[in-house]
Amino acid sequence: MKKTVILKDKYYKLTSSKAPLSLTLNSRHSRRNPLLYFDGESNRALRYASNQRTPFEDEQDGNAVLEPIVFERGLLFVPKTNQVLQQFLSYHPAFGKMFEEIDSEKDASVEVETLDYELEAQIMARDLDVEMLETVCRVALGLNTDKMTTAEMKRDVRVYAKREPRDFIETLNDPMFSIQSKVSKYFQERLLTIKNGKDVYFNLPKNKKKLLTVPYGENPTYIVASFMKTDDGIETMRLLDGKLD
Repeated sequence: MKKTVILKDKYYKLTSSKAPLSLTLNSRHSRRNPLLYFDGESNRALRYASNQRTPFEDEQDGNAVLEPIVFERGLLFVPKTNQVLQQFLSYHPAFGKMFEEIDSEKDASVEVETLDYELEAQIMARDLDVEMLETVCRVALGLNTDKMTTAEMKRDVRVYAKREPRDFIETLNDPMFSIQSKVSKYFQERLLTIKNGKDVYFNLPKNKKKLLTVPYGENPTYIVASFMKTDDGIETMRLLDGKLD
């Protein structure tokens, strides 16, 4: 059974955020301005002619009527009756780079997905208990929660969830998150200290030994948290947890 092709009007837009008032698209192949499409076997010259049935120059007759393709204010409308131009644009090397088709259904789907993330992030932020609020503020936002009220933490976390919903959700779902929170508190309570900008030391009454060296450019909290997942690290974490107030 032959598949029915549904013809439809199409809209195109320039991908640049600063579109000119008018832009004429290259519509024919020449040595100076190559316009070729590789069909899997060879490069074929493209040419838009309004009175032809194909955008390929080697399939056109000698009476081609050439017309300019002009984007006005960054937009171009091509009716369903002009299938040659729609095909020509789909084969054009600049398609997907300099210009693209406006897909309202796809754009709407992306927008709905974004709204879902925003809603989910806001619900998660609203339902966090005080301990998790402190954790998000301390680890994700780098705030000193000792000087913050619960209301201030709720505000800052909700603002974070609203502005960066995907990042917020990924942060809460990261298994390293709770460990990083503990490590952040170790530094905050000065149970651990950093010397020379890279060396992490214990800062306990009877233990001032070096714990590890943070590689250049890495985040100390993340590196220490990664260490805490090892067998030696688990013992270290138990020791430090016992020192927390």
